[in-house]
Amino acid sequence: MLSGIHGHQDIERVVYGRPAGPALRAEAERLGARRVFLTTSKSVAQSALLADIVRALGDRYAGVYAGITAHSPRACVVEGATLARAAKADLLVAVGGGSAIDATKTMLIALWQGVTRIEDLDAYRAGRPKEGAAPPSEAIRPPTDAIRMLAVPTTLSAAEFNPFAGISDTRYGIKESFGHRLIVPRVIVLDPAATLATPMDLMLSTGLKAVDHAVERLCAQQAHPFVLGTSTEALKLLTRALPAHRQAPDDMATRLDLQFGMWLSIGAGTSGVGTGASHGIGHVLGAACHVPHGHTSCVMLPSVLRWNLPANAERQKRVSEAFGRPDAAAADLVAALVKSLGLPGRLADVGVGRDRFQEIAEKSMHDRAVLNNPRPITSPAEVREILELAA
Repeated sequence: MLSGIHGHQDIERVVYGRPAGPALRAEAERLGARRVFLTTSKSVAQSALLADIVRALGDRYAGVYAGITAHSPRACVVEGATLARAAKADLLVAVGGGSAIDATKTMLIALWQGVTRIEDLDAYRAGRPKEGAAPPSEAIRPPTDAIRMLAVPTTLSAAEFNPFAGISDTRYGIKESFGHRLIVPRVIVLDPAATLATPMDLMLSTGLKAVDHAVERLCAQQAHPFVLGTSTEALKLLTRALPAHRQAPDDMATRLDLQFGMWLSIGAGTSGVGTGASHGIGHVLGAACHVPHGHTSCVMLPSVLRWNLPANAERQKRVSEAFGRPDAAAADLVAALVKSLGLPGRLADVGVGRDRFQEIAEKSMHDRAVLNNPRPITSPAEVREILELAA
């Protein structure tokens, strides 16, 4: 008999289909925030979106940190927290993709704990993974009036829907997890127009990351009806909307469908049903080899499905059914979708050669998602088998 715990996030509301600027102003007023500090990347900072948000916030705007870079380095977390502290911020708003949102979530921990150096973050990393779970650090103790955040995603990474953040430590070329239930945004604004300046490749590849969220949870041994419902509907939306978006990028209804698909794809994460080796190896490819998050899913998910087939063939049929192709192999369907979107499908396509495989395999063994894979991975040699399938 299935048993487990379904948690509910500390997200108060999701505002969808409304312009981000006025929505953020209304939420800041509702929450009583008077010093709203924005966090973003250099590219988003130069967009009309950020200018609209600053204008809408008016006298509640307290400043911006636009230095967040790919894979959320520790240095960005500390720098952003330092500037937010100096601005006397009482609310953070992350505007951007997964890197900006993850960095901002960890800035909250830095603000709560008085972190001023990258070394200080060591004490607040998530606990050692055990059976796929990485518990939040017990050292994190938010004050009773802890500063929180809102989020306006510009990609489909879904980072805003979970209380963990992946932060890279450039000293060692690794990515580590930081988490606490209160780092999830209080409010998420899904504005299709916020994605208009997002490059097509980034939009499509983070959409594949959303597909990965849904596929790995559908294929999990612990999957239960809530997971099946959200993940199946996510795949139905995403597999239709991704090609449609490529063909008609000006269609705002399709962009909103992609955001709904992304939201559903991550929904099962609150049920204790984690991801597997595609995500786990992807974390290492990002931190060690600088492969963009979405591209890691493009190159790894088909090969992970093939390697896992002896352990979860019946569960993989759920993926094929969601694609509307029940007689086709799930790995082939994902690979065909990647190809149809013009995205990279092999490790060689993203500049990762066999000379990096041993390093990737060894580092992957420390990732909680690898430990949670449906077909147990017990050694770096097994990770290398998957990498060879994706070479």
